[in-house]
Amino acid sequence: MNEQERLNPFLSVWLHPKKTARYVMEQKGIPYTLFIIAIGYIGSLCAGLTDTELYPMMSLWVILLLLVILSPILGIISNALYSLIVWLIGKLFKGTGTYQDIFKSMSLVAIPYIVLIPFYLIWMFVEPESLFSGDVFGDFIVLPIITLIVTFVVTVWCFVISIAIVAEAHKISNWKAFFTLFIPTIILIIVLVVIFLLIALLILAIGTVFAV
Repeated sequence: MNEQERLNPFLSVWLHPKKTARYVMEQKGIPYTLFIIAIGYIGSLCAGLTDTELYPMMSLWVILLLLVILSPILGIISNALYSLIVWLIGKLFKGTGTYQDIFKSMSLVAIPYIVLIPFYLIWMFVEPESLFSGDVFGDFIVLPIITLIVTFVVTVWCFVISIAIVAEAHKISNWKAFFTLFIPTIILIIVLVVIFLLIALLILAIGTVFAV
């Protein structure tokens, strides 16, 4: 790939996921991939704060610190497991991508979630009660509604670009990529539920310590 084709994955992945995936697989190393995951999963974890009731049991700054600490850990684990499943299932559809190709390219799916970070941070500090209780009909109803709409749009778009990314990494059609993703998505949901329950117990334990 020549100099004229150098891309900024944080911008190009939105409209050119296949080209961006190929660029990252060929030109970027694992550290760059981990950097994307660490930042992107902050937004993903922010979206998971709704109705967790962590506040006021824990201060907002402690919650924010936990987000920063847990983001790279959970992100790397999730991406590694998801990439492994996608790699294996893709082989059933005669995909030719390596595990490293899948791991690096799938990290790009985390980029759109970065957009969510300012929305949830503003919501967190302006009206934390509605965020952590799940009751969006508070004093500032516009902010929660806009945030949830943006979250929905980002989530849908992430799935759309992930199809193109898997198709490029595995060198298969978009339809095969869709089914390659659909199967592990169901599996990942089950795994994440288990992980979320474990993390919730950990956070509750930490919150108890800080509350003492």
